[in-house]
Amino acid sequence: MEEDVQLILDIVEEKMQKAINYLQDELSKLRAGKASPHMLDGLNVDYYGAKTPLNQVSNINTPDPRTIIVQPWEKSMLEPIEKAILHANLGFNPVNNGENLRIVVPALTEERRKVLVKQVKAEGENARVSIRNARREANEELKKMQKEGLPEDVEKRAEQEVQNLTDSYSKKIDGILQKKEEDIMTI
Repeated sequence: MEEDVQLILDIVEEKMQKAINYLQDELSKLRAGKASPHMLDGLNVDYYGAKTPLNQVSNINTPDPRTIIVQPWEKSMLEPIEKAILHANLGFNPVNNGENLRIVVPALTEERRKVLVKQVKAEGENARVSIRNARREANEELKKMQKEGLPEDVEKRAEQEVQNLTDSYSKKIDGILQKKEEDIMTI
């Protein structure tokens, strides 16, 4: 029974860590005024009839804080990559110079910054919901185990550990969100 409790705690912590990782991944895609190769994550390009991630058909780098350079490994991929970037509605207008694509990241307006902060808060709330769901599932499992013979004091102690994990991961989310909001609002 004790090892089952520990297994539940490990699973809860793993789910909470996944929520944090997902949040960080989603926030890295949000544009905070500085160019980042992550802005193009999730972008797929038509590569000889197959949808292929952009980073698998080209090099993506940022020579300065306002520019992203996409250099395809095959020159014939310039046009499909350019189309994919335009169709992705990222607000970018790539410039094709025959060798690579240069994307100038426009400065953020105050209005756009506020919209981004709202998106950040929404992503943070999604992560909090995931963490609360993990807590609820763990507590339900512990209650089931108590009905099957787990001592009540062990169940209560495990519930307290689950709550401690929930509090800890909620604080991590708050820290991540605060840092991202400061990043966005900094001109």
